[in-house]
Amino acid sequence: MIVLGIESSCDETACAIVNDKREILGQSLLSQEEHHAFGGVVPEIAARAHLEHIDEIISRAVLNAGIELENIDAVAAASGPGLIGGVVVGVMAAKALALSLNKPFVAVNHLEGHALCARLSNDVAYPYLLLLVSGGHCQILVVKDVGEYERLGTTIDDAAGEAFDKVAKMLGLSYPGGPLLEKAALSGNETRFVLPRPLIGSGDCNLSFSGLKTAVRKIIESYSTDGDITHAELEPQDINDICASFQYAATDCLVKKLQKAIEIFKAKYPEGKHLVVSGGVAANTYLRSALQKLADKSQLIFAAPPIKYCTDNGVMIAWAGLERFQKGYTSPLDFKPRPRWPLDEFAPKAAGAGGVKA
Repeated sequence: MIVLGIESSCDETACAIVNDKREILGQSLLSQEEHHAFGGVVPEIAARAHLEHIDEIISRAVLNAGIELENIDAVAAASGPGLIGGVVVGVMAAKALALSLNKPFVAVNHLEGHALCARLSNDVAYPYLLLLVSGGHCQILVVKDVGEYERLGTTIDDAAGEAFDKVAKMLGLSYPGGPLLEKAALSGNETRFVLPRPLIGSGDCNLSFSGLKTAVRKIIESYSTDGDITHAELEPQDINDICASFQYAATDCLVKKLQKAIEIFKAKYPEGKHLVVSGGVAANTYLRSALQKLADKSQLIFAAPPIKYCTDNGVMIAWAGLERFQKGYTSPLDFKPRPRWPLDEFAPKAAGAGGVKA
């Protein structure tokens, strides 16, 4: 079985082709550089860039796979959540390809792409505990099967990745800020600045990063005579120490909430063996190391996609599309892309959710 997947929900235009032997036959990805000057993704610019490059990206992935389009069994696309202009571009391209080839179309929840990606490169069985952590999302979920999710906790404000990027921007680091913050933290003292752990004693699995971000802002303001962070007189080591202290605090929040989630997971699903992390922030090696230690302590097996497949990519969409297609779920060609699409409301048998039995 071979599935082609298209991703266009933010600022990556991507396509990949995978098979049911867990082989990546071909792939192509373009990260849009047009947004660097703005310090963040501009939705209109992103949509236009997707439209300009998507045909070339699909063609390149097929060429790399060394197969004919007729050999593909289904066409999948990230159909939400995301920046709706880009999502529409990818969905329309996938529908057109499916129609021309007379192949099924599979609408994939972008978050499900992240959620299932670890199963492509690791022997991860259902159910498993998942930390989905990215620039736009931060959730702790039980993945019970394709399309079956139980949310244990979520952020009540900023996503972790969003907080990483905003702290980096406050410190004058370029875009995208998260990876640069991690790099700076390598040379920093993580205990120099004492930062809060929001919601740490709430007793549930919910997270909050807004207060942590504000605390960092106040530290930066203290280095400015007029309280303007753009006038802060920070030495390179100050920046490194702030980055390290923030990364330490944010990771500590995630680990502490996961400890609670693990208790719930083990009580309800004793057969579950894995702790999985996915999403763009899962590329952070400091976080990975902390989660590996937590998994070992909790007698769980830690798993994560390869770092290059943590950020948005076509491979995760193709794999999620293949897993859905194997279950017999396809989507009608009148499926409407969704800018918001909660993963734990993703009912695979509901036509409105993009899944109908073939």
